[in-house]
Amino acid sequence: MKSTRRDFLRRSAAVGSAAVCTAALLPEALTTKASAAKPTKKKLKILMLGGTGFLGPHTVRVAISRGHEMTLFNRGKSNPHLFPDLEKLRGDRYSDLSALKSNRKWDAVIDPFTYVPRTVKATAELLADRVQHYIVISTISVYKEYSKPNMTEDAPLEEVAPDVVERIKHHREVMPYYGGMKALCEQAAEKVMPGRVANVRPGLIVGPGDPSDRFTYWPVRVSHGGETLCPNSPKDLVQNIDVRDLAEFVITTVEKRLLGAYNATSPGGERTIGQVLDESKKITGSDAKFTWVPNSFLEEQKVAPWSDMPAWLPAEGEYAGFGTINTAKAQAEGLTCRKLPATISATLKWWQEQSEERRAKLRAGIAADREKEVLAAWHKKNKESEG
Repeated sequence: MKSTRRDFLRRSAAVGSAAVCTAALLPEALTTKASAAKPTKKKLKILMLGGTGFLGPHTVRVAISRGHEMTLFNRGKSNPHLFPDLEKLRGDRYSDLSALKSNRKWDAVIDPFTYVPRTVKATAELLADRVQHYIVISTISVYKEYSKPNMTEDAPLEEVAPDVVERIKHHREVMPYYGGMKALCEQAAEKVMPGRVANVRPGLIVGPGDPSDRFTYWPVRVSHGGETLCPNSPKDLVQNIDVRDLAEFVITTVEKRLLGAYNATSPGGERTIGQVLDESKKITGSDAKFTWVPNSFLEEQKVAPWSDMPAWLPAEGEYAGFGTINTAKAQAEGLTCRKLPATISATLKWWQEQSEERRAKLRAGIAADREKEVLAAWHKKNKESEG
């Protein structure tokens, strides 16, 4: 059951659709509390497309704390109670941009809804004469392949056939072609506003408010204790970025008027899946016992990376360079990543504040009964080999 890029993206659709389509329920404190950053000398006018999902509220919070003026454009359906004091323009990226058709001008626009190139193109064309700087929230999935370690922003990008692009009408249809479509969104903005676009390419976005549960699965699972199925080796590399750190960098991108592409995730080659589990155990004080099962056996058992074993991929074949994306360019411009314990603690705190219904079933990770079956099969195989 060797995984291909297409297989991976299709599996991601099941656990990632929440992140694409569903707004997280963020505590009010996470959306209004001022950060420690001092306001910049120049007050900027920033248009946020969205602003009430996962990354959006954190980004808005950072901008406000730094003294900037925010305007939100969205449908008003996801978490409409957030930011009651901010200006809100109502509309829809697919069908109604009329609220943006005015003489209003902004210093920058932040666009996290970059899935279908034509929607980015339409918005950029409408704002081109009234916005100086367009920030595309992209992804490190734009790269064509991950077999080489230490990839920089200059690595070749994924491509999508023109007939596929034409056929896709909605972001829910994007996932099998996710990286290539995000790359085309970057290019669409640049074509309309040449020399005025920044492409922020985050890795897996984690932390309080994450609706996908891909990272959340591990701290929560470890907190439950007992024997825990773990993928391959504790030394396997992972990369992720706390949503609060990404929000800080997005606003830094606006303030410094950065242009071009920036890999925005934790430094490559530093974090491991073992560290995620070990820190989770320390923080929760659980009695979890980690059983590391080789990827070959997980494949036999049809335990899929990224979905059943979330936030992890085997660093082999197409993904031999996984966990080593180069972030030096973004770090030189101010990207910082807080330590894992801080992210894990904040994630658990947020999780515990969710409703009982929300906490009843994680949206990512192997089911408890299935986990027990795989562990039993692994122990049986070991016992037979010893006998």
